[in-house]
Amino acid sequence: MSHDAPLAPATVTVAAGRPARTQGAAVNPPVVLSSTFVSQGVPAPGELLYGRIDADTWHPFEQVLGELEQSRHPALVFGSGMAAIAAALSLVPPGGRLVLPRHCYQVTLGYAADLSERQGVEVVLVDIDDTDAVLAALPGTSMLWVESPTNPMLEVADLPVLVEAAHAAGALVGVDNTFATPLVQRPLTVGADVVVHSVTKYLAGHSDVVLGAALADDDALHARLHAYRTLHGSIAGPFEVWLALRGLRTLALRVERAQANAAELARRLSAHPAVVAVRHPSLPDDPGYERAARLMDGFGSIIGLRPRGGAAGADAVIAALRLWVPATSLGGVESSLERRRRFATESLTVPEDLLRLSVGIEDVDDLWADLAAALDQL
Repeated sequence: MSHDAPLAPATVTVAAGRPARTQGAAVNPPVVLSSTFVSQGVPAPGELLYGRIDADTWHPFEQVLGELEQSRHPALVFGSGMAAIAAALSLVPPGGRLVLPRHCYQVTLGYAADLSERQGVEVVLVDIDDTDAVLAALPGTSMLWVESPTNPMLEVADLPVLVEAAHAAGALVGVDNTFATPLVQRPLTVGADVVVHSVTKYLAGHSDVVLGAALADDDALHARLHAYRTLHGSIAGPFEVWLALRGLRTLALRVERAQANAAELARRLSAHPAVVAVRHPSLPDDPGYERAARLMDGFGSIIGLRPRGGAAGADAVIAALRLWVPATSLGGVESSLERRRRFATESLTVPEDLLRLSVGIEDVDDLWADLAAALDQL
């Protein structure tokens, strides 16, 4: 291969962010535990000064994620996914208009409501997979916020069309790319202005850190996100970022296995008599199948499942499982699930009986045996 040829994403996860290849150098970057750095006079651009502003342990992770999202800038790591989302939503001016999915992450919805109360932001909820409805909501909008697939309903947006229309209306576009990961879609490449991740989920991948990240191609937007992080102190600890980088090295393998498991489980679940409905974009009859097949490099590893018996039946399934972990969050190597409407803040249009399954990397037959046994008892 040519040394100038771009690397595949699976290779970037492993090769990027490494120390320089000098004799005797470490293969992995070090963890630097320092709150402050030697500084005399006025620091030059890029020089380290203080740990709230920048830290060298962040850089390898930020470099890898920036390359994966094909951003002009390295990512900016934050102390949590919500810290990154708050930074992105800070781009909506007081009194502005924010259009976002009716079924996006419940805490994002809560933060949008807080912006409405404190800053007079007009919040408009749309079905993000209904392109005509989204387009109708765009005039006068400051920012269009997109999740695709949505959390937890797995609706798939026509992202390129929405980005083009939002820009034509003078709006910024922010995309939460947590569910898809940059291995499945890269929103900046179709014109999105800001992309955020809950690094806690697939990127770190082991349910052992809480982190977030934000990316922007535009120089001014990147600078504003960096300033927000600095001023609000929403920073990450160096050891947590080092752990996230170690997890990121296996992202391609984990995503490949989890997606394959999810597609097979969705296929089997759709034929089980105790299942009322199942959603996964890999299913040919799923409403998001055509868009996911056209716009994404995979179908993700989250399944929406509605078992027989309503909310009580869903709770009974959870109680009967032995391998699947009943827990919130997602994207770890372990398979987990939860009934989303157990949270009062979840959208009221999410069905009471909806189980969100985060499929891990275990043997698919073991996962199915556990699920089937729990469903059979219904």
